[in-house]
Amino acid sequence: MTGALGKYPQGNYKKPMRRRLFTVLIMTLIGVPAILIGGIFYFLLMATFLLGATREYVQLFRAVKLEPNMQITMGGVAFVIFTRMFFPEYAIPALVLFIFIAMAYHLSIYEKGRDQSAIDFAITVTGIVYIGWLGAYLLDLRNLPQGGWWFMLVMFCIWGGDSGAYSIGRAYGKHKIAPRLSPKKSWEGYIASVFSGAIIGAFYLYVFTTFGYLETDMTYLQAAIMGLLLGALPTLGDLGESMIKRQSGIKDSSDIMPGHGGFFDRIDSWIWGAPIGFYFLVWFIL
Repeated sequence: MTGALGKYPQGNYKKPMRRRLFTVLIMTLIGVPAILIGGIFYFLLMATFLLGATREYVQLFRAVKLEPNMQITMGGVAFVIFTRMFFPEYAIPALVLFIFIAMAYHLSIYEKGRDQSAIDFAITVTGIVYIGWLGAYLLDLRNLPQGGWWFMLVMFCIWGGDSGAYSIGRAYGKHKIAPRLSPKKSWEGYIASVFSGAIIGAFYLYVFTTFGYLETDMTYLQAAIMGLLLGALPTLGDLGESMIKRQSGIKDSSDIMPGHGGFFDRIDSWIWGAPIGFYFLVWFIL
């Protein structure tokens, strides 16, 4: 059977799918209580994902002999997300501080003979900003009024779009989006992602307002538009991580989550989806 995700013997689908479903089950058992409880429990869960992704990010570049500083990158991400969660008025100073620290460190390394220190500095700072600052929107989203419900609505749109792309792309995908970056992704899968996100946005708004405790004036059309955006744009985050992995010559950022790869593989679309969902809600709904 041939699909957007490549050519596999049909019998080989079952084992990867079982691994993916097992990982999803474990993540659900841990994640749902954290989302509902919020606070420090939720922060620790998101910090685990973001810091795990940061470590993998640095290792991907080190695989091609670049040397972003692990301690500064992870420390910067940790400090940024901590301040965004608990002391938001200090979040920007925290980011500025670690940019200064990164520059001072890489200047000293250049003086010791490292000719690529400027590139290393850029990678270090990008990790802090891309994973730390953008990733902190996962915390900002949960901290909105009724944030647990909004977080789940946003994430269901992302996951639903991803699942739609995977299923339709595998079965019907023929036209590649970005053959160099991700040869398994197809336009057929992408279109399925967009429509799945829109449908799921409207569907889960109905579920949460009818059977849950979400109180909102958000319309089904607004939920569908938000879902459409969350089905369409986070694909770029996925492709962005693929670009880094292609340059590093590594298929998955790690194998810590069976069937899903590493932390960076898991949150690549979250890093785009959380800011998009946050600003859509703040600008148009709340």
